[in-house]
Amino acid sequence: MSPDKNSQTMKPLTAAAKLGIYLPATPEDFRSSPVTRAQLEELRTNPPQWLQDLRRTGPFPRDVTAHKLGVTNSALSRNGIPDALTTEQIDAYLADPPEWLVKERENLVEVRKEAERVKTKEAERRAATNRPRKNY
Repeated sequence: MSPDKNSQTMKPLTAAAKLGIYLPATPEDFRSSPVTRAQLEELRTNPPQWLQDLRRTGPFPRDVTAHKLGVTNSALSRNGIPDALTTEQIDAYLADPPEWLVKERENLVEVRKEAERVKTKEAERRAATNRPRKNY
């Protein structure tokens, strides 16, 4: 018989990633002990005040920050943006976007357009090769 899956634990870093929060901003007791699946589910369904505050005001991890700014994680790194930003800092970037942010957003739009073009072209190529051949 297999053990109860809820007894499995994960590192605090993994739990923070699953919750979409920045680990260094969490309380010490969260950072210092493993988190069970049951505890993680409880945090998701009934978040304590500290988790609600982190989700509302941050600081947010790099991937969440990148998403909120509409750029990639690499764009943040290229432009020297710290690993975590608060809602206030993100709002300031959005209210008055610096030149690098405008360029990175435009670049991301172009990259996505190109990826879609390549995907469509590849689908068309596959469809053409899968057509039955006519025998004359």
